Amino acid sequence: MTAPDHDAGTTAAATGIERVAPSRRAAGIYGLIVTASVLATGGTTLPVLPLVVAVFVTLLVYWLAEEYAELLEHASSGHLPTWTRTRSLMLAKWPMVTASYLPLIILVVTRVLGATTSTAALFALIGTVVLLMASAWRAGRSARLTGVALVGMTIAAGLLGLGMIGLKVGLTHLH
Repeated sequence: MTAPDHDAGTTAAATGIERVAPSRRAAGIYGLIVTASVLATGGTTLPVLPLVVAVFVTLLVYWLAEEYAELLEHASSGHLPTWTRTRSLMLAKWPMVTASYLPLIILVVTRVLGATTSTAALFALIGTVVLLMASAWRAGRSARLTGVALVGMTIAAGLLGLGMIGLKVGLTHLH
């Protein structure tokens, strides 16, 4: 009797982890896409520090909006999650914000090394594309994709990122 209870607990824990991991991955990918869009649009007009703040604040707003919407979803079904569950859900989506850290480091370091803000934003966008492609690759591997399907998924992420770079270049030429 003890063994089945232990197995059931282990299975429940594993199931919880499986539900959280894709949520964290999706939040990180979403964070990278938002980071890229703010870099693409703000990187043509803002100095570096306001651009960093714009990326970070935008991601905080999206993260809070996501969490608030989820809380309202629970409320509309007639119950609110416990504080422990709410905290767990909030932490699961925090990668939406942390996904911006490496692109923002690239932005600041490139600018400190002498690049213009626009060029630094371009390098940060390139870093974001690489991170998007790596995320797609990891997600595809988790889904046990191989060959053409895995490469296609990775290229699709890269094309999304290249679209952001195209947006930035296009906006740069409008100014």
